[in-house]
Amino acid sequence: MLNEAASLDRVFQALADPTRRSMVERLSRGPASVSELARPFAMSLAAIVQHLKVLEACGLVRSEKVGRVRACHLEPRALTAVEQWAGERRRTWEHRLDRLGDYLAEQPDEWDTEDEK
Repeated sequence: MLNEAASLDRVFQALADPTRRSMVERLSRGPASVSELARPFAMSLAAIVQHLKVLEACGLVRSEKVGRVRACHLEPRALTAVEQWAGERRRTWEHRLDRLGDYLAEQPDEWDTEDEK
């Protein structure tokens, strides 16, 4: 459980950066080379590689050298942990809101007055 939490922390930390989120979004449409990923950004190729290293370290991205080109691929399994974590939070809040709705439905309507009728 502790290892899972650390892994999730690394994924959230990687996704906290807008450049890396944009790279993940691009890779969700299919593999891309490092130069393709770098194209929309006004930064050096070395800076792009640093961002990719962060994404690889947390397991979101995998890359492989194909000839002279480094191809990057999204690893959806890392996003599954984020999805599960967010789903658990959503279920908790939905349950709490359902309970609040039930409570409010049981309360007399304090806002109805004879003046409004």
